[in-house]
Amino acid sequence: MRRLSNVLKASSGLCRALNKEQSEVYAKLQVLRAFASDASAAAEAIKSAKKLPATLLINGEWVDSVAGKTVPIVDPRTEQTIISVQAAQKEDVDKAVAAARRAFDEGPWPKMTAKARGRVLYKLADLMEQHAEELAVLETLDNGKPLASSRAADVPLSVDHFRYFAGWADKIQGRTIPVDGPFWAHTFHEPLGVAAQIIPWNFPLLMAAWKLAPALACGNTVVLKLAEQTPMTALRLGQLALEAGLPPGVLNIITGWGPDAGAPLAGHKDVDKVAFTGSTEVGRMVGRMAAEHIKPCTLELGGKSPVIVDKHVDVDKAVADSHMGLFFNHGQCCAAGSRIYVHAAVYDEFVEKSVAAAAQRKVGDPFTRVDQGPQVDREQFDKVLRYIKLGRDEGANLRVGGGRAG
Repeated sequence: MRRLSNVLKASSGLCRALNKEQSEVYAKLQVLRAFASDASAAAEAIKSAKKLPATLLINGEWVDSVAGKTVPIVDPRTEQTIISVQAAQKEDVDKAVAAARRAFDEGPWPKMTAKARGRVLYKLADLMEQHAEELAVLETLDNGKPLASSRAADVPLSVDHFRYFAGWADKIQGRTIPVDGPFWAHTFHEPLGVAAQIIPWNFPLLMAAWKLAPALACGNTVVLKLAEQTPMTALRLGQLALEAGLPPGVLNIITGWGPDAGAPLAGHKDVDKVAFTGSTEVGRMVGRMAAEHIKPCTLELGGKSPVIVDKHVDVDKAVADSHMGLFFNHGQCCAAGSRIYVHAAVYDEFVEKSVAAAAQRKVGDPFTRVDQGPQVDREQFDKVLRYIKLGRDEGANLRVGGGRAG
């Protein structure tokens, strides 16, 4: 039975390693923020955005959707349209999957030596590093996160991820298993086939890297569906992937709305694996679609991660860590520490210091010296306000903030 190499499990291990490094990376942000204010960066981001291929990548070519419909990509700072990208429909998904299928069944990617695949991924990582500043400003324009975060974390960690799995490409090996009798037993790891991958809007470039790098290193081909809010850095990544030498059809990228493009992809009979990162609600639907054809499905969904503050802690450090855990990436993180349980002995001190820390948080244009930029779009902004209102209606005591900043 054909199955995806166990090296994919290393992806979750790397995620844990990255989480351990996260506090060190983001400790640098206070220093880097002083250098993040760049009046020209926003203009350069818009200029780069307008040069992007606002089309679909299918079989190595940038093409319009069959229906010719588009999705407006909005600047989260101003709510003005930056560019419009193609809105894929089922017919476009069928074309992308067919291209990935041909590239896997007939193309060179799964058949070339593992070392050769690794070289292509190393080249892609090198190209990303060469274009790091362009990717950083596009990520901030796409998502609204501070430019310091894009420069210090999102882009370099994405580069690291491709390099990590490029190194794994030629280290995927089976086992010879001792058995009784005149028999020879061994296992052989081989690529699974066509991977359907759907990513969210909170870490657009990094989520693309987490999905693509292990699948490509193993010799699979991919159809990557981007979040309709934040496609820009992944479109640029697609250009760099072709430049790095990825054969036609190995990476196909589609943009568009979830029901029109994501759903047909998740339920497509000709894909061999489905991977989804996003909300629990949509994850349930994706899981059901994959189950219809009894195919492997990986779901990375949202949660309500608790923080527990014991009475023996350093309260100042607990406040700082909880503050980062909740507000990191505007709170738009599946592992956000959105529930805090505080021991009664330190509760009052913790609350007062938390209020003071939140009051000092600077919100504004992500291309300037701020702690937090805008939420990714109007829908998410309104959702935050609804939760605040719900909390107040249920008796919560609002101590700071609670409305639009600016």
